[in-house]
Amino acid sequence: MKGYLVIFFTQQNRRYHGKMLGDWVVDLAQQMGLRGATLSTAIEGFGHSRHLHSAHFFELADQPLEIRLAISEAESQRLFERLQAEDFSLFYIKTPIEFGHLGKQAPAPDAA
Repeated sequence: MKGYLVIFFTQQNRRYHGKMLGDWVVDLAQQMGLRGATLSTAIEGFGHSRHLHSAHFFELADQPLEIRLAISEAESQRLFERLQAEDFSLFYIKTPIEFGHLGKQAPAPDAA
């Protein structure tokens, strides 16, 4: 299937509606019925502000986060329209990809 790899970048200390922004985006993707989302932490990084964000032994609040989604063009359009309506700024990368499944697939949990 053709679609997009969308990666959002934020950090652990950013909150939206009482949640960590990364968790909020993953929850939104699930509510929208998207194929999946992965929230990953990074050790260190910097953005347009040139400020270094990193995980420290005692303080993880500034730790960089990535939210990755492999989604169809229609799903991407719906997601971006929904995020545009929110009151935050979020840097992203969106690149065309091909995705699918290989090998024998296990039955869906509700099909058993």
